Amino acid sequence: MKLILKQIWFVCALLCTTVLLAQENSKSLNSQPRFTVRGSVVESDTKNPIPNVNIEVNGGSYTTTDDIGNFRIEARKGDELTIKHKDFETVYYTIESNERIKVEVQPSAAEVQYSKKKYSRINPELFKSLIDSAETHLKKDAKKSIQFIEKALGASNSSKENGEAFEVLGDIYLHWKQFDLAVSNYRISLQNRSTNTVKLKLASAYKLNKNYQESLQIYNGINKSELSNWQLVELYEGLGDVHLLTKSYQAAINAYNEGLKVAKKHLISPKVTDLNSKIAQVYNAKGETQKAEGFFNESLKLANSQNKKRAVEEKIKVADFQNETNNYSSEIQLRKEALKQIKDIQKDSVFNNESALTPQKQNYKIGNAYASQRDYVNAIPYLKKSIEEADTKEDLIVQKDATRKLSEVYRDAGEFDKALVAYQSYVDLVDKLYSKKEQEISQAARFSKDIVAKQNRILSLESDRALSESKYQLNVEQAKRQKIIIYSLIGGVVLLLVAGFLMFKYIKQQRLANNLLALKSLRSQMNPHFIFNALNSVNSFIASNDERTANKYLTDFSLLMRAVLENSEEDFIPLEKEIALLELYTKLEHFRFQDKFDYKITIDENIHINDFVIPPMLLQPYIENAVWHGLRYKKVKGKLDIAITQSNPDEIKITITDDGIGRQKSKALKTEHQKKQNSKGMGNIKKRVAILNEMYKDKVDVFIDDFQDEEDTGTKVVVTLKKD
Repeated sequence: MKLILKQIWFVCALLCTTVLLAQENSKSLNSQPRFTVRGSVVESDTKNPIPNVNIEVNGGSYTTTDDIGNFRIEARKGDELTIKHKDFETVYYTIESNERIKVEVQPSAAEVQYSKKKYSRINPELFKSLIDSAETHLKKDAKKSIQFIEKALGASNSSKENGEAFEVLGDIYLHWKQFDLAVSNYRISLQNRSTNTVKLKLASAYKLNKNYQESLQIYNGINKSELSNWQLVELYEGLGDVHLLTKSYQAAINAYNEGLKVAKKHLISPKVTDLNSKIAQVYNAKGETQKAEGFFNESLKLANSQNKKRAVEEKIKVADFQNETNNYSSEIQLRKEALKQIKDIQKDSVFNNESALTPQKQNYKIGNAYASQRDYVNAIPYLKKSIEEADTKEDLIVQKDATRKLSEVYRDAGEFDKALVAYQSYVDLVDKLYSKKEQEISQAARFSKDIVAKQNRILSLESDRALSESKYQLNVEQAKRQKIIIYSLIGGVVLLLVAGFLMFKYIKQQRLANNLLALKSLRSQMNPHFIFNALNSVNSFIASNDERTANKYLTDFSLLMRAVLENSEEDFIPLEKEIALLELYTKLEHFRFQDKFDYKITIDENIHINDFVIPPMLLQPYIENAVWHGLRYKKVKGKLDIAITQSNPDEIKITITDDGIGRQKSKALKTEHQKKQNSKGMGNIKKRVAILNEMYKDKVDVFIDDFQDEEDTGTKVVVTLKKD
């Protein structure tokens, strides 16, 4: 018992030390000296300076280039500099010292220009129907919504309809946070039909894409006298948002106040509330907390007279402000009131985990506020409640944060055993969250790739339609001039030759892509095969009530699984990794069939295994066949040998031999289903080797023969591996 207590005290001390070190590291990072970085942005070909380029330090200063392309900005060593402008791709640069920076950029390809065309009359109701369908699916299914836009463009009869279609397409990308694509489509919409509504949307999209100067340029270029009262308030609000983001606080306050005047004059009550809240946020950012509190109180009073959702949103904003000013009692009171209102709102609507209006987030923040007051008795129940609700709603982020805070509260309250248990739960949640984030990143990448492909298709279809119209007009003129027709034929031949060359190049690239896809497919078919056999082993141990053996086997199996999954996406891995995997797999098989065979792995001492690579999971199926179809049926105890030798400096041989019953006897013992499965497994290996040899010029060779001439002929597999 004393030993356990000592271990707990040790772990708690380690936790405290970790927290202190993290705080020291944070202080050390914040204490890095700031210095002024000077630089310029010019075009790479003409060396002309580029004015009004957005220059931003991550989480810090913001500035723009002047008329001669120069800039100055405060930064620390290690900060990342983001250089962004509408006419070139964003540049990222890591600052190492206060050296002068010269950024040379290439202008991006010009936006697709849409000339006014002759439109054949199509059913006018079809276009409107397709646009309505796109707007219906806008927030539910981006891909389906984009497909309707594609069809709508095909049914478009005018530039006006074209502009409307691209406006809705911009709305789709804006909702799904693809801000750069939203900007492109709003610009195309304006080329077809210039409206103040689209201009306001474009300015907002520029702001969200961090093109602040471009956003200000659009906002300031709109004729205010043409706007409705609501649009005018939106314009001033948007200007204020950009100024706030660029830390131009007084300009932000001025813009918000202008919008507030219009909203009050025309009784636009929702905007009155929003603008009071935003003015409060600016004063808070400036450090003028008293003024901020006054505006927050006003926005809170106004919000309470509106719908319940808006009222609780404002309460949470004010509670966050009270937290920043260390007024924890007021924060706790506001959040408790918000919790009651959230329960009422949830009866009619559902909030996702990203929303601030979730009980788990508010319970966590209440517990955090109590902890800041050192009121651990009240903090613990709220943190536990937050963890329970977060677990129910699968909100891993809040569950992780609340669990860590609970561990810290237990530690500060002197309950070290509970602190340790909570901290262990926190570590498990971090691993779980990491795995989930990896999946989300992969899904987001696929989503972005799909919608970019659809966007390119839409632009391609519109370009083709414009090209077809131009060709039609050109053919009419060419009919009058025979000479031009001849030139056109010659041009057509050249285009065909170019197309043939491009097609040949495309087929070559497609063949490589197909090979890579085939390899991935074959690997994905092999992994479940041996996993299934291993799980059968665990099942047999459990069935025989050998729980300890099953646990030990499962532990080794998990190590093997981790190694296999780490290598599953690679065509080749270092030979050292494959040997380690084979040792672990053979150990597991011997663990189950130790009365059937002994094994030995021999590696020539002169081999530099780091010089060779091998396809992952290439050797494992041969070892599996040797054990399951050869040694397992042997009447006496057999032997499995794995030897790695080097025949010449650029080639090694891996020999797998067993004195089992041999291939012929094994085949006679199999059922029809087993024959089919084994044939499929060996066929997959042959296909992998064939594809790899095609891609990498005969890198791998496999030879299979009988091992000996005795009753149990056994099997001998020789894998020859060549160096790169």
